[in-house]
Amino acid sequence: MKTEKINLRFGIITLMILAAALSRLIPHSPNFAPIGAMAIFGAAYFSNRIIAFAIPLLAMWLSDIVINNTIYASYNNNHLWLIPQSFPWNYAAFLLITLVGFFLLKKIKLISVIGAGLSASIIFFLVSNFGVWLGSPMYPQNISGLIACYITGIPFFGNTIGGDLFYSAVLFGTFELAKYKFPKLAIV
Repeated sequence: MKTEKINLRFGIITLMILAAALSRLIPHSPNFAPIGAMAIFGAAYFSNRIIAFAIPLLAMWLSDIVINNTIYASYNNNHLWLIPQSFPWNYAAFLLITLVGFFLLKKIKLISVIGAGLSASIIFFLVSNFGVWLGSPMYPQNISGLIACYITGIPFFGNTIGGDLFYSAVLFGTFELAKYKFPKLAIV
């Protein structure tokens, strides 16, 4: 009975993360995405830490493959991409967000979810823009270039915050409601 309960919980959490990842295919404002929310949601609800990293990361990778090979195919000269160009920096940010989620979401409360969502946005902004600066000839490889890169990213930062908070509300709110309606989803 306990294994059945764990498998049901695992399945629901996994499906929710996959659904969030697939929502990236819906037209949206730049950076209004579930990336940070998926990472902190996995950190909060998967009891196995390796799985808490792996499932959201795999979901993001699968959605990146679909996005890069369909929506952005013409920019990629229509050849198959299995590893996104943003891989090192965006995925490093994603892993760091998951790690922070372990510490900020030991107890699921509104304020801790908001704090984790905002932390996710800040981490993603700092790490991904650092990667853009480091890997792009658009910016000089000095402190002025780094600052310019961060300034250029500011207009997208609001959407990152909005996306992380919106998708956190959807994921955490839906799962908490599901736990209330279906107590089998709660860990005893």
